[in-house]
Amino acid sequence: MNRERVFFDGATGTRLAGLLDLPETGEPRAVALFAHCFTCGKNAAAAISIARALVHRQIAVLRFDCTGIGASGGDFADTTFGTDIGDLVCAAAHLRTVLAPPDLLIGHSLGGAAVLAGAGLIPEVRAVATIGAPAEPRHIEHLFSAESEVIEVLGESMVSVGGREIRIRREFVEDLRQQNQPARIARLRRALLILHSPQDSIVGVDNARQIYDSAAHPKSFVCLDGADHLLTDRADATYCAQILATWAGRYIAADLPSA
Repeated sequence: MNRERVFFDGATGTRLAGLLDLPETGEPRAVALFAHCFTCGKNAAAAISIARALVHRQIAVLRFDCTGIGASGGDFADTTFGTDIGDLVCAAAHLRTVLAPPDLLIGHSLGGAAVLAGAGLIPEVRAVATIGAPAEPRHIEHLFSAESEVIEVLGESMVSVGGREIRIRREFVEDLRQQNQPARIARLRRALLILHSPQDSIVGVDNARQIYDSAAHPKSFVCLDGADHLLTDRADATYCAQILATWAGRYIAADLPSA
């Protein structure tokens, strides 16, 4: 697939970096926007596998680093879940300018919560897919629960998430707690695909049930049996990508070629 580096301003005005994956030949028949997991970045294995599978079906994919992550500017400590949503909307606006608005939103883990929250702000979106997403953004508080008292008293603390040291501030936690995610899901009004592993030890599979129960039809659930939260086994990431790409074709480009 062809790959272009892209840059655009995010929700806080900082420069965000992304990769736009395009079919090698011909015009893309649809456009997807991918939101990465908490602190993961655009180059996570799952993001790459999903982009490859979609591009194979002539679907262009933009994956980008949120503020303070990877190659993007800004300080992660200054972000909130709300700024993640804002970055997603800014990415969609960039796509609208350089190629076409996104037909499909895909989010992994907290990125899944972000696409559920942000879909209503991107009118052209016709379908949304989540992978290992929490039903409530505040679910990720358990990742830094050992430092919650310090954050509350001192206003911030360094925490280790996925082997990476990041600064979490009180504003970040408060913003997580203020999100009314079930209401957003209930008014999604887009086709929804929920992919989740029953062996997910980071975001339990009951979160998938809660999302499914909150959403209206059309909605689908696919079990990623045996996979871990980050889809670190390439076979799991590939399977997830193939399922997603096949499902997406029904809603965003009915004439896509078969795999």
